[in-house]
Amino acid sequence: MPTPAGDSHRPRAMARTDVLVVGAGLAGLHVATLLARRGHDVLLVERRTSLAAAIRTTGIFVRKTLDDFPLPSEHLGPPIRRVVLYPPGLRRPVSLVSDRDEYRVGDMAPLYETAAAVAADAGVRTALGTRYAGRQGNTFHLVGRDGPAVVRARFVVGADGARSGVARDLGLDRNHHLLVGAEEVFEVPANGEPPTFHCVLDPSLAPGYLAWVVNDGQHAHVGVAGYADRFPEGLRRALLRFSSSAPGLAGVDRPETVERRGGPIPVGGVLRRIGCADGLLVGDAAGAVSPLTAGGLDPCLRLSELAASVLDDALRSGRPEALTRYSGAALRAHFRGRLTLRRGLAHVRTPAAATAAFTLLRTPFGRAAAGRILFGDRSFPGPARA
Repeated sequence: MPTPAGDSHRPRAMARTDVLVVGAGLAGLHVATLLARRGHDVLLVERRTSLAAAIRTTGIFVRKTLDDFPLPSEHLGPPIRRVVLYPPGLRRPVSLVSDRDEYRVGDMAPLYETAAAVAADAGVRTALGTRYAGRQGNTFHLVGRDGPAVVRARFVVGADGARSGVARDLGLDRNHHLLVGAEEVFEVPANGEPPTFHCVLDPSLAPGYLAWVVNDGQHAHVGVAGYADRFPEGLRRALLRFSSSAPGLAGVDRPETVERRGGPIPVGGVLRRIGCADGLLVGDAAGAVSPLTAGGLDPCLRLSELAASVLDDALRSGRPEALTRYSGAALRAHFRGRLTLRRGLAHVRTPAAATAAFTLLRTPFGRAAAGRILFGDRSFPGPARA
């Protein structure tokens, strides 16, 4: 049996499993747990040695997710009802307040660890510090702490992020429409202000997207994201410039040590070909991220439920063709409006254009439209709708 490229050690004896899940983010953990609960043998591999390390997402959960999924409340920050939208220069912002709790920011390290414990209780075998190194037929090469290994799996699930190696090896669609983002996270003292999500639309800071501050009275998340080739001085410099004058942090001293997060964000909508007879994609690998808001936690959980249902059917029936109904083409129809708005946001290239957009945003129609986007009841289509 050939070894992975660049590794001279002989692989260990071949392991077998029903489903190999690559990537232990929320999408991979959720689909692995659901399959194990239905009696299937699942091996979950993750290149990180600790799920508390190298966190990329801000961790914003929207109301629909909080309503529909049993997330541990002790790992969620205070509810957020208030969103403030700022033009370049931060003058005359637009404040929107919902009469419902709309967002909560998760403490992602314990959330991942709790989800991993739930997966283990369901029977999932997890291998941390294990890198996916490629496919040959229905065997998959891994490189772990003890060297290379080979796994024979009936199906593979790519939960390995926006630049998915599993998608490449299965010949499925891959993300090409990407933002890059970076943020700093640190504790803040309570100051009596309501928890607030501050969003700044300024193409000189965040070309094609937003700069943000989420201050829920416990932690502050200060970040920027945009198209990589449009940052005049690079992403890091943009974050440094924004953090020096970011709104929502009055009276807060930035500590010397902060947690830093960052990575690519797919915003092209769910991909069309996300499944084949050999496996499928979930989460960022499938492009399951809102094209407009770049929110991916709700889509990753809902798409993972659909993926688990389809895989369960294929495993029980012995018909790999069951995976052909796992298609992103039908799901994309639900994203036409958001894809159109994404293209519009991408064309806001100057501070003057962003400032002009706020003229409309300050009207009753503009405020109502913003409220529907920020506080609406729609979410990623679940299994029944798909």
